[in-house]
Parts: sequence; structure tokens; C-alpha cells
Amino acid sequence: MDTKICLSSRRSFVKLMAASPLFATIGARNLAAAVTNAVKPTAGRSYADNVYTRLGVRPLINARGTWTYVSGSLELPDVRETAIEASHYFVDIFELQEAVGRKLAKMSGAESGIVTSGAAGAMACATAGCIAGTDPKNVWQLPDTTGLKGEVVIMGGRSAFDSAIRLTGAKLVIAHTVDDLPSALTPQTAMVYTTWKDDRLAQILKVTKPAGVPVLLDDAAGIPPFENFTQHVKTGVDLFCFSGGKGLCGPQSAGVLLGRKDLIDAAMANNNPWEGAVCRPMKAGKEEIVAMLAALDYWSKADLGALNKEWQGRVERIQKLVDTVPGVTSDIAIPKGGNSYPTLTVNWDEAKFGLTVAQCAQQLRDGEPRIEVLTNNNPSGVLARLRKGDEERPGHPNRLQIISMTLQPGEDLIVGNRLRKILNQARKQSA
Repeated sequence: MDTKICLSSRRSFVKLMAASPLFATIGARNLAAAVTNAVKPTAGRSYADNVYTRLGVRPLINARGTWTYVSGSLELPDVRETAIEASHYFVDIFELQEAVGRKLAKMSGAESGIVTSGAAGAMACATAGCIAGTDPKNVWQLPDTTGLKGEVVIMGGRSAFDSAIRLTGAKLVIAHTVDDLPSALTPQTAMVYTTWKDDRLAQILKVTKPAGVPVLLDDAAGIPPFENFTQHVKTGVDLFCFSGGKGLCGPQSAGVLLGRKDLIDAAMANNNPWEGAVCRPMKAGKEEIVAMLAALDYWSKADLGALNKEWQGRVERIQKLVDTVPGVTSDIAIPKGGNSYPTLTVNWDEAKFGLTVAQCAQQLRDGEPRIEVLTNNNPSGVLARLRKGDEERPGHPNRLQIISMTLQPGEDLIVGNRLRKILNQARKQSA
């Protein structure tokens, strides 16, 4: 027993020594100054005095990731500057979208593209285009699909975002597997929707191509890496879309839809600024349209390796701080698929600490500055879809995770120190 205690004490000492430079940095500056310095690169103001606090709204340190309810990502400097320049001019939106379509085609290898009101806006425009085409009579008729192909096959099952498809008047047909797809296709099928980017996509296309049914691939969080912007064309997929306000760090209210020119033309015919089109309310302004190009241009040249190294460093500093608390373990990994950024998972025995993941997240949220981390809680989920409280799904225990990409310089020390204090206090109180 004495040997185990000795080894545990030794490990704690080693972890404290590893974190000592970070403690020195934290101790050398006032917390308020640390917060101010952390946000200078992006906002030029402090968390104590800004346009939001003057409205009574508390800005937050975003350690949760590019969730829409926490306002996605911060726009790149080039994106903001481009939007400001665009705001000084009037322009014909039809002409602008046509010019942008040519630019998007050149950048992606697709035949054409348009800027939409987010990835969900792209889903809606794509669906409306596949149902109504460019015939003004059909465009005006939606969301009434009488006499039109009004079914959309959803691969895998319903999602939180398929309302973007349903609002056009489309009826959803579920195909849980690729094997279910042939029987799901009917003469009324207008489109197939999927988020699958693995080998199943090629299998889907083998079914849909002979049937003459277009496929929309939703890759909302697929950039970075920028390679996803060009590789989908090579798969032969008919349409694909990305969100502007996630990893792209473009306008939060914009997205991009790319693919076959005839389908893009049809999507545009059902989109703003056409009066009477079902997607007219999904307006992307001239500022968002050209700013999306600025974001894509940035990522076409960005050094993702260097950025991943920077993001990795942020969560490593947080890890060193929280690991000084006895009984706390952590690991860093990069998830596969979308939102592929270095992610820190912090673990502790909730019963022994007397502190649940949900309670810890709430304490981070209640503190100053406010900190949002990733847990299984989803404040933006439609209530009909949410489980009660923080009840866990079978086999999916609640976890506290910190996403590196949305943290700004200096915020890692604030997050790490606050989390360390909360965990340490809980451990001592339960001892």
C-alpha cells in the first residue's frame, strides 16, 4: 500500500513539474488582463466591455466547437475585410451568383456552384431544384409537389437537419442501408440525400446513376482539409455542400452548393432573389457571397499541418494543467470525419469527486469569463428530439471535451486553470 502511495505521489509531482511553466505564466498576469489579451487578435475588445455586454449578453470562450448556437466560428481577417469592401457597393445578385459560380467551378472542379444561406440552405435549394427544375410554374407551385417528383430518399435515417428538405414539400423516404436503396427509389424520387463519404457513397452512385436520380452529399463540416472541396467531384456525386460558419471560418450565415450545372441552375431558380421561390427567405447577401470566396481562397493556401500543431499545443497546455489534479486523466485525439481538430477529453470518477460532467460544465458556464465545453447536452436541439435533462444514451456516457480550433490565443490557460480549480475543489470536498 505504501508503495502505491509513493508511486502516486511521484506521478503527481512529475505532473506538477510539467505544468509549472504554465502556472508561472498564469501567476505573472492578472486574469482580467489575460482575458483582454486573449481576444485582441479577433475582437480588439475585452469580455468586460463590448457590444454584447452593453446589451446584457455575456460573450463566451468557445471550447465546444463550431456549433451554431454558440455562433459557429470566428471569421478569418480576410473574410471580414472582404465583406466590408463588398458592403460599399450595390450589385445585381443574379450576375454576382453567376460570376461566383464560375469561380467556384474553377476552384473545385465542379461544373458550377452558388453561395447559400448555410449548408441547410444548400440542402433546401438543392431539393427544390431537383423537384421543380427551372420551370417558373413549378417553382411557384412549391411546396405543393402535386404532379412533380416529390420524394427524397434519406440514407441511414432521419437527422436533425432534414427539415431543410421537408420544407420544400418533399416527402422523406428512409433507406437504412445501401441494400435498401433500390427498393426505395420510385418514379417519384427527386433526389437522394447522404452524409456518407466512405465506400458506401460509391455504392449509392452505382444505384442512382442508372436510375437518373441525383445525389446530394452533405459535407457541412468537411473543410478543413481543403482537399474535400475538390475530391467530391472525382467521386461523381451530383451535388455537394459545405457550411461557411464551421471550419471554413467564413460567414456564419453562408454556405456553398456545388455540382452539375443544370442542377445548380435549378437550385438558383428556386433561391433568392427570385420572388415567389420557396427558398427566397434563405437570403445570402452580397457581403456573404464574396466573403465565402475569401474563406475558400484562404484554405486553398493554408498550411493545415502548422495549424494542427498550433491547435494541438492549446489542448496540450490545458491537459498539463488538469492532469495535476489527482484522479483526473485525459487524452487528446483527432476525430475522423468532420470537425477533425485536436480534441481533449477529460475524465474523472464522478461518484468519488461528487461532481458530474453536467455540473462541471455548468460551473464553467457560470464563471467569468463564461466557458462553453462539449458534453452530450445540446441546448439547440428541437425539444421533441431531446432526451430529458442529461440522461445518457446506452453505451454513450457523458464526457467533457475541449475543442482546440475555436479557442483563441491565451484562452487555453484560462480554460485549463478554471477547469483545474473546479476539479480540485470537488476532489478536496469529497475527500
